[in-house]
Amino acid sequence: MPIALQIDGGRVPVKAWTDDIESTALAQLRNLASLPVVHGHVAAMPDVHAGIGATVGAVIPTRAAVIPAAVGVDIGCGMNAVRLSLTASRLPDSLSRVRRAVEKAVPVGFDMHKSDVARRSTVERMGLALAPILDRHPGIEPRGRKPYRTWVRQLGTLGGGNHFIELCLDEADRAWIMLHSGSRGIGNRIGRHFIETARRDMEKRHGNLPDRDLAWFDEGTVAFDDYLRAVQWAQDYALENRREMMRLIVDALKKVLPPFSVEDEAVNCHHNYVCVETHGGARVYVTRKGAIRAGVGELGIIPGSMGTRSYIVRGRGNADSFDSCAHGAGRRMSRGAAKKRYSAADVIAQTDGVECRKDAGVVDEIPLAYKNIDEVMARQADLVDIVHTLKQVVCVKG
Repeated sequence: MPIALQIDGGRVPVKAWTDDIESTALAQLRNLASLPVVHGHVAAMPDVHAGIGATVGAVIPTRAAVIPAAVGVDIGCGMNAVRLSLTASRLPDSLSRVRRAVEKAVPVGFDMHKSDVARRSTVERMGLALAPILDRHPGIEPRGRKPYRTWVRQLGTLGGGNHFIELCLDEADRAWIMLHSGSRGIGNRIGRHFIETARRDMEKRHGNLPDRDLAWFDEGTVAFDDYLRAVQWAQDYALENRREMMRLIVDALKKVLPPFSVEDEAVNCHHNYVCVETHGGARVYVTRKGAIRAGVGELGIIPGSMGTRSYIVRGRGNADSFDSCAHGAGRRMSRGAAKKRYSAADVIAQTDGVECRKDAGVVDEIPLAYKNIDEVMARQADLVDIVHTLKQVVCVKG
């Protein structure tokens, strides 16, 4: 469907692909649209919901400025998926060994590898790029925190929250590995450092801000250049983190599944990031906060909740969305609200047929805490075409 709602009340309008927007998210969108650096309009995807700092599911084009809190602290968070030569008929009847193999190979939550497992060439390249950033901004990683050991040993780890690893089957019963993760602890520290730096800088120049979460750096300043360099490093780290995880998962599954080969990497895409693009003839910094790029012919991944389905999509290059689409189902209720409303018994019922954790520790990720993924997909039919529909049979949560 085309744009469902235009929200006025800011300096520029918000064009939304849904009319199902909570009041807090509406206020956040209007705050974004009121900023003097926003170009043209703000685009709100069909999975839009309130976030920390800026609205999740927002696409924000800015002229000569970047907003660190709009990118957020899970810099470069995104998806990776590959197809295997296996089909459903060759999978074992019980998939518990598959889940245990993945959980053994990939640390989750705050855990990290006990030794350096990432490829040495990757570590050396990224280390050389990180060193001058830490020299200029030691607050990112206090020296007593052993930064090298932490970020190196978190390469190839999942993290927590809504991050996951899944074994899925597509519409032809072909097996896929799909995962969702970002730039881990180092990306979080880079994000927090520059969000606070931008707040202090803006308060000095402009006094009290109407929304201190939306402080920005102006192009041409040292802080702007430093942030772009650091955020690009974190985005590169997130890509490498997903590649390392995929390598570890494939190796682990080869020990517990029949022989298989791996197709070429299908997609490795960010959905929390900033980049330079041209829209409407203008050079802008596009921040996708919970949205993926969906230019003409570009492949992307839109996951549902841990009990529903996900989609491999091809972009249609919609100009109103700044060549973007939704990044997932989007939360319908907060983690706290989900824990109050649901129990482990509800998780068991809502994840029937999926080999996954079904305890109280994942209640906040219960499927009904999310919007209906099929409704989200229906609302963005003018943004993407569906290439594959995936249904998970194994899910590992952080």
